[in-house]
Amino acid sequence: MTPTVVLPVLIGGLYAAGLYLMLDRSLTRVLLGFLLLGNATNLLLLSAGGPAGLAPLLGYAEPEQMSDPLPQALILTAIVITFAASAFLLALIYRSWRLVREESVGIDEEDRRVAARSGQDADEIDPDQLAPEDRPAGHADSLHGPHVEEPDGHLAVPSDDVDLARPRGGAR
Repeated sequence: MTPTVVLPVLIGGLYAAGLYLMLDRSLTRVLLGFLLLGNATNLLLLSAGGPAGLAPLLGYAEPEQMSDPLPQALILTAIVITFAASAFLLALIYRSWRLVREESVGIDEEDRRVAARSGQDADEIDPDQLAPEDRPAGHADSLHGPHVEEPDGHLAVPSDDVDLARPRGGAR
C-alpha cells in the first residue's frame, strides 16, 4: 500500500482550523475549535496505528496479520476526554449566557494594566517599591480598609465571612 498525502494534510488542516477557532473570544467558537482538535488527534492516532489488519485475537489470525489494538484504545480514551471537556465547555457557555446574555469573553482591564507595565524582570522588582494595587496578595500592605484593635490586643481584619460566628476566647 502506498502512503497518501491526503491524511496528513487533513490532520494538519483540522489542527490549524481548531487552533484558529480556539483563539477567538467567542466561547462557541472555542468549543468548535476544541472539537476539531479532538478529531484531528483521533485521526493522528488512527494513522499512527499502521495499516488495517485482522482482529487481535489469538487463534483467529497470525501475529503479523493482526492490527495493533493500542491506537484504538488511545482513540477511545481521547473520545471520552473530548466529550467530557466539551460538556464542561457547554456548561460554561450556558452559565455565561444565563448570567450576562452574552457568550463572548470581554476584554479584561487587569490584562490591559499588566500589558501596559514596563518590561521589568520579576526578580528585579522590590515589592515595597510597588504601588499598592500592584503588590502581591500576601504582602503586608496589601490589605486595605480599617483595622480595628480588639480588646484582647489582636487586630480585626475585615473579612467577607460575615455570617460566621467569631470564636470565643480561643487562639487565633
